[in-house]
Amino acid sequence: MELTTVTLNWFDVISVALTFLVIFLVQVLNVYLHILDDNADKTKSIDVVDKACVKECPPLESQSSLIATTPPKSPASVNGKLEKQISLLDNDSHEDEDTLSLENLFPCDQTEIYASKKISFIIDELIQTEVNYVNNLRKGLVNYGKLKDVEDLPEGLSGEAKQKLLLGNIEEILELHEQEILPLMLRNQRDLKGLFDEFAIQFEKNRFYCYVSFTMGKKSSMQLRQDNRLWLQTYQTLIKDKLGIDSFLVQPIQRLTRYPLLLQQFISEFYKSGISCKPVLTAVCKLETRMRRALDVVNQAEEIPNIEELNELDLQQMGNFRRSTEFDAQHFPTRKKYRSKVFLFDRSLVCTEVRKKRLAYRQHFNWENVELQRPLDSSSANANKIINLLVKQQEGGASANASGKREEYSFVAAEAAVVKQWLQATHKIIEIARNEHARRNTFSLPMDLVLGVILAIWLIWQYL
Repeated sequence: MELTTVTLNWFDVISVALTFLVIFLVQVLNVYLHILDDNADKTKSIDVVDKACVKECPPLESQSSLIATTPPKSPASVNGKLEKQISLLDNDSHEDEDTLSLENLFPCDQTEIYASKKISFIIDELIQTEVNYVNNLRKGLVNYGKLKDVEDLPEGLSGEAKQKLLLGNIEEILELHEQEILPLMLRNQRDLKGLFDEFAIQFEKNRFYCYVSFTMGKKSSMQLRQDNRLWLQTYQTLIKDKLGIDSFLVQPIQRLTRYPLLLQQFISEFYKSGISCKPVLTAVCKLETRMRRALDVVNQAEEIPNIEELNELDLQQMGNFRRSTEFDAQHFPTRKKYRSKVFLFDRSLVCTEVRKKRLAYRQHFNWENVELQRPLDSSSANANKIINLLVKQQEGGASANASGKREEYSFVAAEAAVVKQWLQATHKIIEIARNEHARRNTFSLPMDLVLGVILAIWLIWQYL
């Protein structure tokens, strides 16, 4: 076998090097522009941070009404539409900030806290119940996590899909608590501020969204258990499980509701004891508020499977669920009025009609096709309770009207505070959509393309 040698001259090397350098600079510039865009987003974003206190936040100050703008003659880009929504919602959003003081910035002596037997008992209970929770989830998965391997398994429970439907994402919940929550509790047993701060970060990162997903699948799981009740009871006796699968699958929601109760007890005893350690109080109040908000979203998510004609929606394509709110809705073109419950997702807004105890699906809209407005007449007593929703129709659609191809809806809340909370949630969702759109439109060269270009240039200069 003859070995052929490849000779390279300086011209070949310099050509390939310059090509690689240009591609590298393009990537660096792309990253730099993306960082600038993120920094700009941070200056505009509204991240609601709670004050370090137990009492509720004060009412939001009323803002000047938004003047409706004339639709542009040419279609604007999606990012431009989202920018308008950000500026609109900035006028009606309120940002609570943690009280910044030297007491919060510097650590305090926590010896006084641990000297209180009642507070020490609460902390011990928080950690010990977390240990028990992890052990119970692990044991439950051992009992019911591999039913596919059990003999005489009924057809109604066979298959991976039915197993997933039965247990939901319980494995994801176990992973969160086993690898994140319990370890942070154990390593911060003598540093309560660190414990509460790290715990709050888990909520800020939306790590507890697994409970929302679990709740949305609860109805299907309960129905599956009911259809196979006799076999599950027989299997429970066979494996000598005293509590059963129902008790196992109710534990996640029980645990999530237990957290804020323990923290409220901690805060109450903190005040009763007269302890002067404000950083710890700041951290625990911040965490307790985030827990309550997460629990509200979980409770609201339980209604999503109750929406009739839900098969028209692809929930996975709609992103994370954020919140639901009841309004008195009116569709202006048809003048139809109905009681509505509006569900906010990261990529879509879903409108339903409340019919006694049922939720009938009406329509859903992508955020890039939605504009929110406040009433022009701000002097009205009910102006702060109203949100107008303008929806741009598809080009050439049959439902398009003569005034800019828009449909208009009006949502009226029972209280102005409900609208302001809804706008804050909507602001965050639209900002997420804007950031995703910006990332999709960012110029980037995949690595396989870069390597292919380099190889092609080298071959051209070598053999031509």
